[in-house]
Amino acid sequence: MEEKSLGKQLQEELAMKTENLGMTMTDEELEKAFRFSEGYKIFLDQGKTEREVVTEIEILAKQKGFTAFDPAKKYTAGDKVYYNNRGKAMILAVIGTQPLENGVHIAASHIDSPRLDLKQCPFYEDTELALWKTHYYGGIKKYQWAAIPLSLHGVVVRKDGTTVEVHIGEELDDPVFCVTDLLPHLAADQMKRTLADGVKGEELNILIGSLPFREDDLSERVKLNILKILYDKYGVTERDFVSAELEMVPAYPARDLGLDRSMIGAYGQDDRVCAYTSLMAALECDKPKTTLVTVFADKEETGSDGNTGLKAAYLKYFIADLVKPYGVEGRTVLSNSTCLSADVNAALDPTFSDVHDRRNAAYLNRGVVLTKYTGARGKSGTSDASAEFVAQINRIFDAENVAWQTGELGKVDHGGGGTVAAYIANLGVDVIDMGVPVLSMHAPFEVTSKLDVYMTYRGFAAFANA
Repeated sequence: MEEKSLGKQLQEELAMKTENLGMTMTDEELEKAFRFSEGYKIFLDQGKTEREVVTEIEILAKQKGFTAFDPAKKYTAGDKVYYNNRGKAMILAVIGTQPLENGVHIAASHIDSPRLDLKQCPFYEDTELALWKTHYYGGIKKYQWAAIPLSLHGVVVRKDGTTVEVHIGEELDDPVFCVTDLLPHLAADQMKRTLADGVKGEELNILIGSLPFREDDLSERVKLNILKILYDKYGVTERDFVSAELEMVPAYPARDLGLDRSMIGAYGQDDRVCAYTSLMAALECDKPKTTLVTVFADKEETGSDGNTGLKAAYLKYFIADLVKPYGVEGRTVLSNSTCLSADVNAALDPTFSDVHDRRNAAYLNRGVVLTKYTGARGKSGTSDASAEFVAQINRIFDAENVAWQTGELGKVDHGGGGTVAAYIANLGVDVIDMGVPVLSMHAPFEVTSKLDVYMTYRGFAAFANA
């Protein structure tokens, strides 16, 4: 065996290095990663809205022995409970063996994704075509949503108070919808617009029909025909759309990407990839030392406001209710708690690499990304994890051979972004962002690496059992 030179020894001991997991993982580990991604793709297809994700999480949690949380009950080690917040956010908890006053481990992801929401009065007819008006949700490149197949998901609360669920466009024999775009031959003026205004917000109109109701002396007969179809199928009227939450999302399934099938292409991976990986870790956690609290939040893409976003108090109240039977203050628990804010980071894209600092960017296939701070420019809007907590998480991951890398969201003056980390840190909790590197983030078709997805799951599992 060739003896290593002093320089090589020092390089191994002193220098930091991340490698492509395709070179370092065993064949058995690679097989596990690919197999894990099959369940993830199913999860993406079954949960394209925050409501659908909560429904799926509750089903899976009940199968693993979780029961509805009862604030009057004193739970013991190994008990598993869930709290459903208005059908749009969820908390799971697995009670640990250590006293709750020592703190809990929190994993917090978000389950909303950028999309097109129908306005409250969406119906209109123009030139004998029926359309819906939309209001885009979250940070999108508007032009990416034109001329792709879209499906309709959501709920309508009818005048009598009953609720009907709507799903149109996912089955092969379903119709789909789309935002139309100009043909290049007539787009000379449109092509002079900036990329941001190539398709404007008020131009994101959904084409939904073209056949008229066959009766003379009526206005807007195509719109009327669509209203009749919806009434016959769902029992809803135009007025009922005022009390509806209806979302237009891409109408295609999650797919393997690349000839080597090493990646996943799908809508909504920000941040359902972190939701799924943290969920799997929570479902497989039986009796941890430290109580595990896994949060699936709504409204992150619009600033975490509202009673299902993490600026609301439901996490704080849940912790307080959980520990009250023990005579412990919620604030005591939170001040001793730690959290992985489970959110994605931007993977370095070789086509657009100039927006990244390559030395501090995340790369596909190099493992889970630890993001010490987010924010914009001068770290505005970030919690910035302490050096002590970063070291603590590094030790946990190293002990379990979890491959990790660090990342920032682009060069310092190129923008940045935020996560739920700051809102949990405001409760007195030590927090760091952790998640999967993503290509084409916020696009209708995002890309992740199967190896990174699997390594993120292993990271959550290591944290849950630390």
